[in-house]
Amino acid sequence: MTGPHLSLAQIRNRLILTARTILRDHRTSPDGRCRICRTPDCPVATAARNVLHTAEEAQQRSTATPPTTTDRHDPQQAE
Repeated sequence: MTGPHLSLAQIRNRLILTARTILRDHRTSPDGRCRICRTPDCPVATAARNVLHTAEEAQQRSTATPPTTTDRHDPQQAE
């Protein structure tokens, strides 16, 4: 369980580690079914993949630099 003292980055990292552990446990066998659930399309593994995809997407958005805009009224940015 996460406490209020954890940062958002720490919570995100815990979600990623948990999703990776789930995917490791719920990998498919040679016959194409989940080794634990014994279903061809494991909903647990699908949810874990969705968590990883969302976490990667959020990380890419947060590290992207915003477009630079120049303020023509700012003397330091004037050409």
